[in-house]
Amino acid sequence: MQLNAAYIYPLLLVAGALQAWGPPMNGALQKSLTNPWLASLVSFLPIIALLCCMFLCMPKPLPTTDGVLAMPWWAPLGGLVGAVAVVAGLIFVNKVGAGAFAGLTISANLLMSVLIDKYGWFGAQVHALTPGRLAGCALLIIGIILISRS
Repeated sequence: MQLNAAYIYPLLLVAGALQAWGPPMNGALQKSLTNPWLASLVSFLPIIALLCCMFLCMPKPLPTTDGVLAMPWWAPLGGLVGAVAVVAGLIFVNKVGAGAFAGLTISANLLMSVLIDKYGWFGAQVHALTPGRLAGCALLIIGIILISRS
């Protein structure tokens, strides 16, 4: 799927804005269903259904045997790692508030991403830890302190 570069940043901004909706929506789901594990399961069912429909509509390209055999052992665990954030949202967003929850998780995400970039973990392209990136990390930490205290 080829996208014009002019569409990538607006789509990423929309995706980021929509990510802010998930934790409060999941918090309401958990409040209604009481059990966080049941709420997590219910939260993932529409995703699984949507992805199954998308795959049935667009089954190509299919993986090659060589591609599957070359896949790192940890590659399929990305969804499980993402589920940690979903469960955290279910349990904690109503306790700390949507702003503090987003600030903490996004700051932790960006700080870890800077380390992933610096060391090239998970096959990521290496990006130097520049003074600008360090300043950005410091500003993130200051920002989350300000958001969490208010």
